[in-house]
Amino acid sequence: MRLQKYFTIAAIVMAAMLSVKAPAKGVVTPKMYMFGFAASFNDTIVHFTDIQTVDSVWTDSKSDFLLGRQHYSALLKNYLTKEQMPYRTCIVFYDKNLNKLRKKYVKMRKLYSDSGKKGRNRNDIRDIASADFKFTTINMSADTEEPDTEQEPSKKEKKAKKQRGE
Repeated sequence: MRLQKYFTIAAIVMAAMLSVKAPAKGVVTPKMYMFGFAASFNDTIVHFTDIQTVDSVWTDSKSDFLLGRQHYSALLKNYLTKEQMPYRTCIVFYDKNLNKLRKKYVKMRKLYSDSGKKGRNRNDIRDIASADFKFTTINMSADTEEPDTEQEPSKKEKKAKKQRGE
């Protein structure tokens, strides 16, 4: 009787394990639009990147979530740290539809540019041009290790290093 109970419990556990779905696989989406937002709790400076087109990004096959969102945010955070703006919380907004993303962009800009009670802006909004910062494709395939979130130095940085003799 006891042995039959154990076999029944084992069968139920095995059936439950087999019914658990495997995680969704990542697929490459040919084109994704994204922009970055960065803010700090220590000051009122808010950064916005331009809306950029990023080719060949990895998305979840079931939910269309952008895989490696933290790596795209790290790209922006590393750029701002190099620009002497450390300790920023960076967020990446993305969408396959450019018009939907523009609506999000306008909504975020409006949220941070609204005037306070005294009629002046509460936040100092700074734009980051595409010439200064560009999102690069992060390879999230299973055969690669941790993606590299370091961005290529800009022309200004290369020139400055050359002048310093580095």
